[in-house]
Amino acid sequence: MNGAGNDFILIDNRKIRLQLSQEQIQNICDRQRGVGADGIMLLREAEGEADLGWDFFNKDGSEGEMCGNGARCFARFAQSKLDGQDSISFETLAGIIQTRLEGKNATISLTPPKDLCISDHINTLSGELEIHSVNTGVPHAVLFVEDADKSMVSNLGKEIRHHDHYSPAGTNVNFVHLAGENSIHVRTYERGVGETLACGTGVTASSLITAKLHGYKSPISVRVLGGDNLSVDFEVDGDSFKNVKLTGPAEFVFNGQIEI
Repeated sequence: MNGAGNDFILIDNRKIRLQLSQEQIQNICDRQRGVGADGIMLLREAEGEADLGWDFFNKDGSEGEMCGNGARCFARFAQSKLDGQDSISFETLAGIIQTRLEGKNATISLTPPKDLCISDHINTLSGELEIHSVNTGVPHAVLFVEDADKSMVSNLGKEIRHHDHYSPAGTNVNFVHLAGENSIHVRTYERGVGETLACGTGVTASSLITAKLHGYKSPISVRVLGGDNLSVDFEVDGDSFKNVKLTGPAEFVFNGQIEI
């Protein structure tokens, strides 16, 4: 499946109880020797009150707390296993995610953002940079640039992702270009993956910090590298945000089998 170009392998793991090693995940996600994907999601039975649970792994085999584009794909995949119900909740390491589906689009209600930090300054090979950060299920750093398409996302993104300032967990890194009224363009370097065509939690983090610093109002339209537009809705609650939602496409690409 893919969500705005962010692609994933999804497996119904309720009966087979598959346990993938890091090497197996890397091999399956390899775009030359495997299926090819930014990550793998295993659908499982819920341990608590949610409808289902998920286990999410980045392409390098590391476990991820949350993924916005992945969550939309997971919701549509789960819908196909639950007789088409249009409201689905599932457990993640970041908490229970609520979703609502309408055709190929899915809206996810994210867990409350935390650890908002405005105007950090870190030293890089490019000099001192002003960076903002917030956790929207996973940690995200945000820096504003004049032209996202001309930003050195791979090099600078990797450097910031591994910067001592964000150790030991590291951070995802978003390059944000203000594109007009309530509209931004975002490119994201993701932990465990590299630059992807889209990152849902990164789009959300970028939108919230843009609202905080530049007065943008909900909903904010976000164009991602893959060319799709996502929508971020939120309510301002003093110095924080609540009722944060991400809406965008989630599409099936193909079904298949692979021997591991």
